[in-house]
Amino acid sequence: MNSSSLAVVHPDAKIGQNVTVSPFVVIEKDVVIGDNCYLHPHVVILNGARIGNNCTIFPGAVISGVPQDLKFAGEHTTAEIGNNTTIRECVTVNRGTASKGKTVVGNNCLIMAYSHVAHDCDIKDHVIIGNSTQLAGEVEVDDYAIVSGGSLVHQFVRISKHVMIQGGSRVGKDIPPYTLIGRDPIVYCGINIVGLRRRGFTNDQVFLIQDIYRTLYTRGLNNSEAIKCIETEYEPSLERDLILTFIKTSSRGIVRGSIDEL
Repeated sequence: MNSSSLAVVHPDAKIGQNVTVSPFVVIEKDVVIGDNCYLHPHVVILNGARIGNNCTIFPGAVISGVPQDLKFAGEHTTAEIGNNTTIRECVTVNRGTASKGKTVVGNNCLIMAYSHVAHDCDIKDHVIIGNSTQLAGEVEVDDYAIVSGGSLVHQFVRISKHVMIQGGSRVGKDIPPYTLIGRDPIVYCGINIVGLRRRGFTNDQVFLIQDIYRTLYTRGLNNSEAIKCIETEYEPSLERDLILTFIKTSSRGIVRGSIDEL
């Protein structure tokens, strides 16, 4: 560990090899940090933090702060950051509560400046959270989702894989996979074609996803009717099954379709 003499590091903290601890960093006792991490000045790593390898945390970020939940009673919980994740300036990641026991940010994520990840959130891999986005408690964000800057995400919302959400959005409903979400109030605006192309989806996969969402949003069906049509009109596939499973398991209900398409 390469630690500045101006940093405050508890001797019981477990810190890996080749970790840079800059001036005015604070690391508390119950902390684990993996190898090859870089902590910029004024980073605060509090009890319960579990940070993987090759992470970079920029000035002013606070990891594993006490949850902003009045039900929290001081139970032992964690805030877990995966490998190769970048956390920019003044981000706050609170630790979990008794509900789930941990807040998780996965591997290869980018959490941009001034964002907040509340207690018990579960952020999967390759996720981008834009500047000043605020995630309330127990939000779930799946692989390769992008939540653009200034968005507000209501507690318990689920955001599925390969989603793109417009900046400044107020997200109060679940967001199904592969979709492009925007406007105010938010609506389904199509599928995230650019993101899917970048990640190697074939023309056949893209056309299938588009057609399934036409059935869901443009044929005048309610969700139950649309689910039956999708189950009977499309052969089983990873894409079809992910969409169906997400809709069926949504407790908050999914985002509505654009009135331009209805």
